[in-house]
Order: sequence, then structure tokens, then C-alpha cells
Amino acid sequence: MSGELEQILLQLTQPDNAIIQQATAQLKLAFKDPAIIPALCAVMTGSQNSQIRQSAAVMLRMRVKKHWKKIGPDHRESLKAVVLQAFQQETEHTVRHSLSQLSAVMVKHETPDRWPALFTLLNQSTKSNNPMDRQVGLLLLSKVVESNPEPFKPHYRQLLQLFGTVLQDLDNPTAMYYSILTLTAMTAYTGTEEMNLMRSLIPTLIIALRHLIKADQDQASEAMEVFDELMESEVSIMVPHITEIVHFCLEVSADTTLTDSLRVKALSCIAFLIRLKSKTVLKQKLLNPILQTVFPVLSAAPPPGEEDPEDEENSNEDDTDNESPKHFAAQVIDTMALHMPPEKLFHQLMPLTQACLASDNPYERKAGLMCLAVLAEGCADHIRTKMLSSMLQTVCQSLSDSNQVVRSAGLFALGQFSEHLQPEVSKYCAELMPLLLGYMSALNQAKIGHVTKAFYALENFLENLGSEIEPYLPTLMETMSALSNAENLKLKELAVSAIGAIANAAKEKLVPYFLPVIESLKGFLTDTRDEMRSLQTQALDTLSVLARTIGKEVFSPLAAECVQLGLNLTNAIDDPDLRRCTYSLFSAVSTVSPDCLNPHLTAITTIMLLSLKSTEGVTAHLEEDKTFVLLDDDDDDEAQGDTILDEEGTDNVDPDIAGFSVENAYIDEKEDTCDALGEIAFNTGAAFQPFLESSFQQVYELRDFPHEDVRRAAFVAMGQFCRAQHKVWQENPTEADHQALQKLLGVVLPSFLEAVHSERERHVVMGVLEAMNAVLKACQGEALQSPGRLQEISQAIRDVLKKRTVCQDGGGDEADDDEQQAEYDAMLQEFAGEGIPLLASAVPAETFQPYLNELLPLIMNKLSYTVADRSFSVGTLGEILQSLVNVSGGRACAGKLSNKLLPVLVAGVRDSDSEVRNNSVFALGALAQDGSLITVDYPMMLSLFSNLLSKEQDRRVIDNLCAALCRMIMSNMEGVPLEQVFPALLARLPLKEDMEENKTVYSCLAMLYSQNPALVRLCLPETQNTLVMLLRDVAQRHSKEFEVAMKSLPAEQKMKLTGAVSQS
Repeated sequence: MSGELEQILLQLTQPDNAIIQQATAQLKLAFKDPAIIPALCAVMTGSQNSQIRQSAAVMLRMRVKKHWKKIGPDHRESLKAVVLQAFQQETEHTVRHSLSQLSAVMVKHETPDRWPALFTLLNQSTKSNNPMDRQVGLLLLSKVVESNPEPFKPHYRQLLQLFGTVLQDLDNPTAMYYSILTLTAMTAYTGTEEMNLMRSLIPTLIIALRHLIKADQDQASEAMEVFDELMESEVSIMVPHITEIVHFCLEVSADTTLTDSLRVKALSCIAFLIRLKSKTVLKQKLLNPILQTVFPVLSAAPPPGEEDPEDEENSNEDDTDNESPKHFAAQVIDTMALHMPPEKLFHQLMPLTQACLASDNPYERKAGLMCLAVLAEGCADHIRTKMLSSMLQTVCQSLSDSNQVVRSAGLFALGQFSEHLQPEVSKYCAELMPLLLGYMSALNQAKIGHVTKAFYALENFLENLGSEIEPYLPTLMETMSALSNAENLKLKELAVSAIGAIANAAKEKLVPYFLPVIESLKGFLTDTRDEMRSLQTQALDTLSVLARTIGKEVFSPLAAECVQLGLNLTNAIDDPDLRRCTYSLFSAVSTVSPDCLNPHLTAITTIMLLSLKSTEGVTAHLEEDKTFVLLDDDDDDEAQGDTILDEEGTDNVDPDIAGFSVENAYIDEKEDTCDALGEIAFNTGAAFQPFLESSFQQVYELRDFPHEDVRRAAFVAMGQFCRAQHKVWQENPTEADHQALQKLLGVVLPSFLEAVHSERERHVVMGVLEAMNAVLKACQGEALQSPGRLQEISQAIRDVLKKRTVCQDGGGDEADDDEQQAEYDAMLQEFAGEGIPLLASAVPAETFQPYLNELLPLIMNKLSYTVADRSFSVGTLGEILQSLVNVSGGRACAGKLSNKLLPVLVAGVRDSDSEVRNNSVFALGALAQDGSLITVDYPMMLSLFSNLLSKEQDRRVIDNLCAALCRMIMSNMEGVPLEQVFPALLARLPLKEDMEENKTVYSCLAMLYSQNPALVRLCLPETQNTLVMLLRDVAQRHSKEFEVAMKSLPAEQKMKLTGAVSQS
């Protein structure tokens, strides 16, 4: 049979389709013959044609991979012998490569201890005096270890010693390359006993990589992944050598003669190290060398006649595969902003940025603006409080630069500022809106790439404007309406997207424009041509925004139609982005008209769970033999023949085909599906009950998903499911629903706590803490029924506040000066701190007191740090005191704390920052409400408040002062000289910003009227005026509830009240 088989394989290499088709049919028949394996072995060892030998090895590998269990023990043994024999006698590299991959597949099934001949061959060849034998032995070693690293663990020490020798064989770069690949495969399985040996290899590894770069840059680029693997699995191996590694990566990054892929690897390695070990990077004084190398990369001009990818006119804005060194240089600075204290970073970064901004070279000016843009997210507080005005001025000036490349960077920076520096940026509305509208009107619409950048800036700015958008609405809607009728599909898409941003700000004020907008969207939504897909997806997105913002009364009539539209689209079109936006539309409808979803919940949950289960786009995960995952169909031999041909030409390509590049849309789909499912479950309540368990199960499985955004969304949805179950139980308190709630909490809360301690990505832990806080707020004591749960949650909060979790680098560098940390690290601690008042309000004070005693000093420690820390600290103290008001034993508990807290809060009232003052005033009011302030403290407090009231400019602080005075009056009326305080209080009413405190103020007025009517009559005009203002505010904000209340009044009172409220 082998002769016929060789002939068929030869025909497959012919350049004639008819011959290939005929050969394929013959091959399918041959594969049904039980003698196929011996025949392939014979061809693989006996053919004179290397291409045929390689094809036989490839096909044998597929056969073995799929049918190993069907091969008898004798055949297995002879196959093992034949493969090693073929490997030893083979002279062609491509065939050896295929043979080593065949061996790797066999090792996956037949563990190495059951194949002693393989070990003998590996031992002999890797230690041979002949360099070529060593190279071939290391090729085989790399493939078999990559295929199944764990069974080789007993030999790791021996292998590491071998690599120590091979990596010094600088004249044999290919041998070094295979050694590094094997080392990379082993890293995740390395135990503590191999750590020191591995650590000592790092300097040798760096020298080997330097030589490998000179020999083969593609191999060097792949070999550099060893650093990624080390950082992923065991960063401590790298820490003692961090300076050498960074300097090596900087050398590679700066060398413009090297390939982009190699320089990108080096830059991403630096970014990864900063993310994991920012304190070590700072301590080793590596910040300045990194910046000195990164800035020239960031500001380099492209080759003559070319542009940077993002500046090309036909560049796809959604294309995230920008693998240029410049793009990764910006990412290094972005990572610094997210993981380093702003003070330390800005001190060294700003001189370089300013030099770029002042340069005559447009690409240096672009670099300066890109740098400002990527700082906005990680250093938002620092910029908002210290440098916003000057940075905004710089960015605005760049919009009149003569060079479009610079203007584009300015637009990007403005978009980033608008997204991350709120609410302060929106205060510059009067200057920025005319500038942006003027810029938009002067654009050349044919330059769609630049128009897209202008829209990015405009949209981000509009989105957060709130009521400030009103004067600009007519101009904006006229512009967008015209553009949505433009010929160019991209222009239409940009206009539709901008309408969503306008709706986010304008809310009900968009009602006059609603019908024409909906008509326009309907046209885009029902056009299912492929070229319309992007516009259709954007129209769905904007429809979801309108559902959430335009008002229930206006949108409800469309709700049922929207649900039907979404179901029709998901049935008709297989597209992850379209499905994602459809699910978001379903969840938006659930906020307005949940009943419209109820009849369709079976269909909706079915497609959404399929999206969560789907492995589309993420098929090729690394557990499988990577080359075959995409070809591995069922065990049908008919299908086998086709896949053989698909496979034949792929053996020489990098087998690690399946990165994350093609998967972004599917990752986004999973993330948005989790978000939507959680919201739908909560809003549809009891109707969702039949689907809760299956939905939860599917979401729960994603908590370990490889991509962090999906993990975060899964945790958030799990929290939503708990809140949904709690709401159902509250509305219908049956024992079955109560048990279901406790069962759910019993799974969800432990998984939250596990993630807080062991999850590596900080923003996932922030999502988990936020979700846990939402569960505690909704479920209160129900969440703490399980024995030990209160202690576990308190412990998790304490660990975050002490920086002892994995995502905080486990406290490994605690010697660092604690008060300076990255803003996001501080934000993580704030999320943890927010849990303390929630626990305080969920259990009796005496139960929580021991935990509070441990947590309170950690909150108070932050009083000496930054403004943000002080604000968080006094804000949390105030919330804790407020929580204690309403729980059993709370007042006594607050009383014990008052001596410790009073001096801190009094100092906070005198702080230079308005937010700290505001939070301190609130906390003092809460202390008064608890009855914890003894009468002797009242004169001091009143003097403090009187002093502040006479000079305070910030409206929110004034509102909180009024509320605090009211709390003092209600708590101890005798301690307050009402003749002086009451008129002063009335003079500052009504409240202007903190409307939440209206309840406090009017409770106080009602109490005073019942207990001291003479005083109220004395100040009657002011009191009346204040009450009328309140009623107007209630009538505006809660119109429905106000109307219901009005209907319950007698006709005469109703008329008086209507008259008072409607008078301006």
C-alpha cells in the first residue's frame, strides 16, 4: 500500500486542481484502510522526496491525535520505534520539525515514562559533541515538553542545568532558541526547588537573547516570550535582575534597525514589569532611563512618504492591531500613569513632554499631546486639581496647529480629557463648545479619518455636559440630522453615534427631536445588507441610549417593537457586535418596560446563554496541540480527508496561531452579555425566576475566563443575580425564595472573597468590591447569615486597606513610602472602604464593634496623605456614623468613638479642599444625630459652623452645613440658640446642590413648627419662601409622586398648592 500512498501524496503536490481532487478522493478511501498507519510510517521513513516524507508525518500526526485509542499496544510500540528511527536518520529540517510535532502528540497520549527510548535519544542528542545533533535533540525536546510539560517535572532540575550550558553555546543560536522555547513551556509548572536555579539563569538568558537577535530576529521575538511567561507565572524569579532586564529591553526598543515585532515585544515587557512591580522599578531608579528611551520612540517621524497607521486617511478606527513601537511606547506611559504615584511620575515626565510640545517638529508635538492624553486616566485627580487649566489650554491651542497630525493628536487628547477628567472639564463648556463646533464646521468631510477623530472629541465632551448642553441642542441636532442623511456610510454612523452622546447629556430635553430621530434609526435598523452592518450596530446602540434617557412615557410605546426587532436581527444575522448591541437594547428596555420582555424571556435567555457558551473566536486555547485545534472536527473519516489537505501547508508556520487578535468582538460580546443578563434578571424580577439558575451557572463559569473584562462582567452579573433573587423574596416572602437567596449568596460571596485575595487584575478586584457592596446594600443582614461571613468580609476589606492582596503586589514592597501610591491603587482601597458603613448598617453595633475597632485606624491613617485620601477618610467616617444611627446599639457605639473622631473632623472642616470640608461637615452632623455630641461640644461646633458659613463659597458645603445644623437642632434643641441659628439657617435655604439633604432640612422645620411655633411665625416670610421652593423642587423631580399626593388633598388646598408651585 505504501507505494500507492506515495503516488497519491505526490499527486497532491501537483499544480493541477483536477489531479489534486482525484488524489483527495483516493486519499479518503485509503484512510478507511486499517493498514494506513503502517503505510504512512513506510512512506515517512522510505520516500526519497522530503516533501512526501513531511506530508506523511503530518498525516500520521493527525491520525494519531484522533485515533490513538484505536491503535493496538503492539502497533503503538512499533510506531514509537519508527518515529524515533525516522527522526535520527532525517536530514531535512522541515521533516524533522514535523516528526518532532508527531512525537509531541504521542507524548500527550503516551507519557514520557512509558517511552524510555525517547529519553535515551534526548539524553544522547542534547549532550552530543556534534552541534547539529544538539540542535536536533533540543528541537525534539522543545516540542515534547511544550506538548505536555507536567510529566517532565522530575527532570526539570536536570533540564535547567542543561540550558545553563546550552545558553552559553553562543555559536549555536538555533540550539539556544529551542532551549528558550522549552524553558518558556516549563515556567508555569516550576516548583520552589527549581526557582533558584531558574533565577540564576536570567543573566545568561539575556546574553543568549542578544546573540539570538543578531542571528534571527523572528526567533528572538518568539524567544522573548519567556519573559512574559516568567512574569505571568513567577515574577519573583525576575525581580533580582529587574535592572538588567529593563536595560536589555530598552536597548532593543531603541534600536531602529530591528524589526517592529521585536521592539514591540521589548516595550510590552517593560509595560508588564511596570504593571506588576512599579515600586521596584521606581526603587531601582529605572523611571528616568525608561522615559529617556520611550520618548524618542514616541516622537519618531515615520519613514519618508509614509504616515503613522493612526494618521492614514483610510485607517480603520476600530482596528486595534496597531503593533507599532510608537503605539507601545504610548502604552508604557499609560501603564506608568495607572501604576505609579503621579507626583513621582510627573516630576520626571513633564520636562520631556514640555520639550516635545515646544518643538518645531510636528511628530514631537504629536508625541507631547499623546503623552498628555494617556496620562488622563491614571492621573486624573492630580491633573484635575493641579494642572487642568494649563493642559486644556495646550490641547486647545493644538487644534489650530498647521499640521493635521498634531491636530489629530489634540482631538484624541481632548476626547481622553472629556472621558477621564470629569466633572471639571465640563466646567469649560463655554470655551470648548464654540471651539469644537467651529472646528467641526470647517472640516473637509472627504477626509473621513480626520472627521472620525473630531467626532471622538466632540462625543466624549457632549456626553458629560448634562443640562449645559441645552443652548447647543438646536445646532447639534441640525448638524447630526444633515449628516445622517449624507451619502457616506461612515458619516451616517458618526452622526448616529453622536446622537447617542447628545441623548446621554440632554435626556428629556431631546423629546422634541425624538420622532425624527427614531424614523431615521428605523431605516438603518431594518437594512440588513452587509455593508450596512456597522451603521446598523451603531443605530442599535443609540436606540439603547434613547431608551434609558428620553423618559419612560416617551419610550414605552416603542418597547415591544424594540424587543421584536432585536429578536428578528439575532435570528437573521450572525455577528457578535450586532448580538452584543441587541442584548444591550434588551437590558435598556428592561429599565423602561420590563413587562415587554417577559413573553420573550425564553428566546432571549436562550440566545444570550449561547453567546456565553460559545467558543467562537476563542477556540485555540493553549491546552490543545495548538496547530490542530481549528481543524479538529468529529471522528468521521469522511471529514478527515478534507482536513488533511487543509493541514498540509500549515506545518511550517508558527503553530501558536491563536492569539487574541481575532477574538476582540467575541470577548466584547461575552462581557456585554453578562452585563445585560444581570440587569434583565434584576428588572424583570419574578418573571426571570425560571431562567435564573441556568443563567447563573453559565455566568459563574466565566469567573475564570482568560480575559479580565469578561471575568469582571461575570462577577458584576453574579451580584445582580443575588439582588434580583433578594427583590423577588422581598416582594413574595416564601421560604423557598428565602432558601434560594441563601443558596445563591452562599456561592457568590465566597467567590467574591476569593477573587479579592487572588485575582491579579486590579480593575477586576474593583469590580468585585463594587458588586459585593451592591449586594450588601441590597441584602443587608441576609448577606451575613452564614457563620463567619461578617468576619471574612471584614478581613478582605482589611487586607485591601493594608495592601495585602495579590493585585496590590501582595505587600511585597511594603518598605516603600506608603502615602504615595498610584491613583487607581487608592481607588481600589476606596471601594473596599465603602463596604465598612454597609456592614455597620447590616448588623447590631455590638456585633460589628470588634471589626470596626480593627478597620477604623486603617481609615484614619489616610488623613495625613493626599487630598483624595483625606476626602475618602472623612467621607467614610461620616458614612459609618450615619449607618450607626439606625442600628441597635449604634448610638452607644458612636458615643464611644466621638472623643477619637471629633478632633479629626473639626480639623477637616478647616481643610483647604472643599470636598474634605464637605465630608467633615456631613460627618459632624452624623455625630450630632447619633446623640454622641455632649452639650459642652455644641458651642464649639456652632462657632465652627458659623465661622465657615460666613466665608464658604462652595454650594455643596453650604447645603451640608444647613443639614448638619438641622441634625444638631433635632438631636438637642436646648443646646442650640435658635433665635440666632434659625434665621441664619433660613437665609441659606433652599438647598441648591445636595438635594438628598432636603429630607433632613424639612424634618427639622416640621419639628420646630410643632415644638416652637412662635419662632417659626417670627420668621414666617422666609419659612414660607423656603417651603414653596422645596415643593417646586419636589414637583419637578418627582412629578408623578407629587401628582398622586396632590390628588389626595381637599380641593381648596389643592388649588392653593398648585398656585404656589406654578408661580415663578
